[in-house]
Amino acid sequence: MAAKAPTAKDRALEYVKNQVLSGAFAGGELISEGDVAAALGMSRTPVREAFLRLEAEGLLRLYPQRGAFVVPVSADEVRAVMEARLVLEQFAIGKVVRRGPAVCAAVFDRLSRELQRQRDAAAVSDWKEFVAADRAFHRITVDESGNAILANFYSSLRDRQMRMTGESMLREPARVTTIMDEHLAIAEALRDCDLDRALESVRTHLAGTVRALGLAEPI
Repeated sequence: MAAKAPTAKDRALEYVKNQVLSGAFAGGELISEGDVAAALGMSRTPVREAFLRLEAEGLLRLYPQRGAFVVPVSADEVRAVMEARLVLEQFAIGKVVRRGPAVCAAVFDRLSRELQRQRDAAAVSDWKEFVAADRAFHRITVDESGNAILANFYSSLRDRQMRMTGESMLREPARVTTIMDEHLAIAEALRDCDLDRALESVRTHLAGTVRALGLAEPI
């Protein structure tokens, strides 16, 4: 069967959300239904529905007759997102390790493929591909936890973090190398089914992200 074509609402939602998450619609900016509708060649109705959805997700704040305000990222939100990621990722690691060496080996293989994807992307400065591989790397362990609700919530956290970082953190070669080294440490700890080492590796990695985002206090 042919794939169902996306609706106008779906297209509007994807467009506006991507613009917000990528920083093309910056925090503090006021955007209008009319401008978005014109850019997409559609009526205002699906754009309005998309705005309502993104308001529910906390990305926009709507003002009747004026438009949608892109909610800026606060330091408190940065910390909250990273603390939530730490809890979820460490929980997922515990679940994977308890499933035994065979599962740990399979997870290691998948993590290694994404890490190689990052290396390849970094070699040609393809930061969009690098970020995509980063998201996939972290999602593997969460998916293997077997908890669909947790996995869905984790995806929303990663969306929020994308607003905070975009590709800006990847312009420094030293940071890129550190990310890949920390990913390797996580993968190898899981390969060895070493729970304590894996938990500490994730904490070290996320704490480094917090410092890169300019927050002094560790998570």
